[in-house]
Parts: sequence; C-alpha cells; structure tokens
Amino acid sequence: MYMAGFGGQGVLLAGTLLSHAAMNEGKNVSFMPSYGVEKRGGAAMCTVVISDGEVGSPVIGNPSVGVFLNQASFDKYCPMIKAGGTCIVNTSLVDPATCAREDIEIIPIPMNAIAMEMGDARMVNMVAVGAYAARTGAVSPAALAEALKDTLPERNHKYIPDNIRVLEAGAARISHH
Repeated sequence: MYMAGFGGQGVLLAGTLLSHAAMNEGKNVSFMPSYGVEKRGGAAMCTVVISDGEVGSPVIGNPSVGVFLNQASFDKYCPMIKAGGTCIVNTSLVDPATCAREDIEIIPIPMNAIAMEMGDARMVNMVAVGAYAARTGAVSPAALAEALKDTLPERNHKYIPDNIRVLEAGAARISHH
C-alpha cells in the first residue's frame, strides 16, 4: 500500500504503526518512507508491504491500496493503483472526482472532520490507519492497539486510549460501505 499526505499529517508514524502491528502478528513487513525536501508542508509518503510470505521488494510500482490524505498525493498516486484496487481518500481535503477511474474502488472518508469530532485534529492519520485495517484485514485492531506502545514515544503513551478511539472511528466508517 501507499500512504501519502503532506508533512505534519502523521503519514510516516501511521506507516510505522502498521509495520509494528504486522510484525507483532508474525507477518513479514517492509516499510519505506520518502520525504519531500521541505519537511513540514512538503510531501510525506510511505510504502508498506505486509505479507504472510517473503517480501520480494520494498519498491512497488502498482500498490493494491492507496490511502491519501491530501489532494496533491491523491492526484499523483491514484493513477498508480492496481486495477481492482482500493483508494481510501480523505474527503476533508480531497475531491475524489479528480481521478476518474472506473477500475478501482474509492472509499471517501472525511478524515479531518472525524479527527476533530474525536477531539484531536492531529489524529487524521489514526482515522486513516483504522479505515485501512478494517478494509483490508492486513492487521487486527488488537495488534494496532498493542503497536501504539512500540510506535509512540514514552511521553505520549498517555494518549494511547485516545488513539485507539480514533482508530476505531476510522474502522467504523468502513462497515458503512
């Protein structure tokens, strides 16, 4: 899968969280971050491969799933999603009509709005991860909850219950589809 957004949306933390969760479940994982030059506000993107078998290469040209938190990322990577694949799109910042493909499923989720409803606008990434996990079954909710301990710095462990609530809110949006 590709996950992309702008710097400060927590894309790389989200990718790290997914990777830890998958490893805790005994899966093979590859995580490859890439940054735009200008850290904050620049593009942040990561590729995560989660597999029961060997991971051949961390580089994928056509991922089966894309999670896109802003318009620029959606416009750039939507065309690369494999036919029959899925795009989970943050409709708070993205107009999905800009990528007119008939051969992929687009799941619109107003991630910023949900994060704000849940009380923390910065948790857009947790909405995205919850939705991705629910849609693909790549990692279980329990593994994600556990992996927050590995992923968040010690000083932020007090926010783990909030993170779990937001992951669940993201996952809940999928059952509506």
